[in-house]
Amino acid sequence: MPGPTIDLTIYENEEALLAGLRRRDPDACACLIKRFAPLVYAQAMRLLGDADEAEGVLQQTFIKACDKLDTYEGRGGLGSWLYRIATNEALMHLRQRAPRIDLNDVAETIQTDEMPQRLTPWTFDPATAALNSELRTMLEQALAVLPETLRVVFVLRDIQGLSTEETATVLGLGESAVKVRLHRARLRLRELLSAYMQEH
Repeated sequence: MPGPTIDLTIYENEEALLAGLRRRDPDACACLIKRFAPLVYAQAMRLLGDADEAEGVLQQTFIKACDKLDTYEGRGGLGSWLYRIATNEALMHLRQRAPRIDLNDVAETIQTDEMPQRLTPWTFDPATAALNSELRTMLEQALAVLPETLRVVFVLRDIQGLSTEETATVLGLGESAVKVRLHRARLRLRELLSAYMQEH
């Protein structure tokens, strides 16, 4: 049974929505979720690669956002604020996975059998994939295939734009480990997307 229809036109822009949230309007949080849920869910999926966990991050992100609205300073817009909350929530999930995958317990050298086998010349930069919806879809699918340790570094560095130092701090890694993992992630993505790039 479908849920209730949420009228996003109640708030004509983000500033009006923020004012509604601060007044604790009954519909404000619902509008916030409706407007930004796709962005939050996509980021959670990029980092976690698991639909159930991404759904959990989605819920926690909006619970925290509505609960901690007084801490929002207005810099960068609501979308950027929610994106940061979602990223932090997803990273907490990754740390809780430690018994399965320890982010610090991975060999940082590139193994021969991990080297891409089909490297075709192309001028595509994965970080610009968002400019093309079809290419973005292909990138999301390729990211889902990457091992967690590589995917997280790629998302933080090449999609979110964190520096090597910031990424290392967030993940509790050395900067050299971040550089190696990013290199491995880019090589693997290049291989995964090579067939698509040859056709376009």
